Amino acid sequence: MKTTEKIAVYPGTFDPITLGHVSVVRRGLLVFDKIIVAVAKDTHKSTFFSFDERFQILREVFQDEPRVEVRKFEGLLIDFVKEVGANAILRGLRTVSDFEYEFQMALTNRKLDNSIETVFIMAEDHVSYFSSSLVKEIARLEGDISHLVPPAVIKWFEKKGINFKKKVK
Repeated sequence: MKTTEKIAVYPGTFDPITLGHVSVVRRGLLVFDKIIVAVAKDTHKSTFFSFDERFQILREVFQDEPRVEVRKFEGLLIDFVKEVGANAILRGLRTVSDFEYEFQMALTNRKLDNSIETVFIMAEDHVSYFSSSLVKEIARLEGDISHLVPPAVIKWFEKKGINFKKKVK
């Protein structure tokens, strides 16, 4: 039985989640009834935070949002989307190069199952210009990332021995 509830899966590595990611979820909630933030285990990227850590961070970030569910997934995204009963994949866009990659992925997913739509949403301007990779680089150099990530992320970096209080102006 098909549900009339509009559910999207927002997949990603989220290493770490940024305020840009949070913005995409919040803007996505204007379109969807529920968003499942899906933390990918299978990734070609070398991650700073473990799979379980990334999952826990996301749960903390969205703990007060009842329409957001955080789940782990591995394998084909399209299989996960069908498994959870979603009818769309939510993807965030920052740059033209993001679009090229995301367009290719959307067409591939459509080929795998044309009943699942991909919806692109842009983050708000003030949080759209940076990536998780940039956040990690700034954090490794003990720069201030408090304006780039949710507060929970700072705590998790500190658990890994990265101290941000060192550089006070």
